Amino acid sequence: MTAPTLISAEERDALRESVGDLLRKRSDPAAVRAAIGSTPRMDRELWSTLCNDIGIAALPIPDEHGGAGASFVESAVVLEQLGATLSPVPALSTALATATVLIADDAAATDRLLPAIASGEQIVTVAWADSSGWRRPGVRAEAGLLSGTAHFVTDAEAAGTILVLAAGTDGTTLHEVDTRADGVTVTPLPTVDPTRPLSRVDFDDTPATTIPAPDDLTDRLRTHAFALLSAEQVGGARRALELTVDHTTSRVQFGRTIGSFQALKHRMADMFAAVETSASISAAAVEAVVVGRSDASELAAAAHVHCSESFSRVTGDAIQLHGGIGITWEHDIQLYFKRAHGSSQFFGQPHEVVRSLSRTVLA
Repeated sequence: MTAPTLISAEERDALRESVGDLLRKRSDPAAVRAAIGSTPRMDRELWSTLCNDIGIAALPIPDEHGGAGASFVESAVVLEQLGATLSPVPALSTALATATVLIADDAAATDRLLPAIASGEQIVTVAWADSSGWRRPGVRAEAGLLSGTAHFVTDAEAAGTILVLAAGTDGTTLHEVDTRADGVTVTPLPTVDPTRPLSRVDFDDTPATTIPAPDDLTDRLRTHAFALLSAEQVGGARRALELTVDHTTSRVQFGRTIGSFQALKHRMADMFAAVETSASISAAAVEAVVVGRSDASELAAAAHVHCSESFSRVTGDAIQLHGGIGITWEHDIQLYFKRAHGSSQFFGQPHEVVRSLSRTVLA
């Protein structure tokens, strides 16, 4: 596989600005709310523009497979911008599907899947959780057929292909399934966070294409997931802080803007510190994953814990500082609060990750 092209800081800033400009024009709160009420729950037009005009799906995909030949560092830049607007597009799902194919490193699978992902022609997601979470697959593989249920599958209702991690006699195996195949049933689920569409996917003796993959696929994919999700969480937390500052500098009480009260200043200073430390550990985790550092899994896990807790704390404070309007459907801050608590459960709850890290350190 070709090594990623080195991208300068200036080019990353240009990417950040391009995506941010597009989202400000095309993914305002009204557009987000309209998209989450559609079927499927995504903004198809925005996704098409992001793929065709900016090429976000192609960023970490090698040149020889129709990609930009960059890396997941650039994908994280995009995810941070999308996290700030809560745009309902399958960017995280696409990044994780790409990571799955790249980790598997099977020539036939990369030739078959990556060009369509890079162009945005095909939406691909990953299914690998059972009803209790991401510790074990909810699907079993036997004789090339899949049976069982995958839970918490992101963007499955819009996907054409699902990469399924399944339990088999020789451990976890990887399979490619067309969502239109016999025995596949995708059931969109109601969610606390309406901006993150989740589905249950049932398999009933479904024929699937097996993709050869290394034994550590699940661990490596989880490391990518923690790191990339943390970037999205940073964007959401930063935007929640911005909304709070805007509110407290315009809301007048007792003849003064409430943002001038010292107690509120202290709260927002703590929120700012949480956002900035999250940005630092997220960037470190993503870079470690991209360059293949030996401590990448620990850094990614730490980023998941810190960014999940910080995002939840920042949005919780934001709700309080907004007052009664903060819990109404009409105000956007409640959407960030829901995204924070929903994303903290993804790929492993923080307390589970801390327990796992502790075992690793003490072993």
